[in-house]
Amino acid sequence: MTDTDDSRPPIDRHMLEALVCPLTRATLEYDAASQELISRPAHLAYPIRHGIPILLQAEAREID
Repeated sequence: MTDTDDSRPPIDRHMLEALVCPLTRATLEYDAASQELISRPAHLAYPIRHGIPILLQAEAREID
């Protein structure tokens, strides 16, 4: 399976509701199309790989 594979594991909505940005403690927004968790206050998008959120600043991409 690759990161662009359409057979991605489903994301548990209850888990997503419990996750917060590790830098700001703000609520994260789930972007299903890009498989990312967005932290608007931190201007970061954290990747979700194989159904696992990667909440490391070094792995996040900066957003506007």
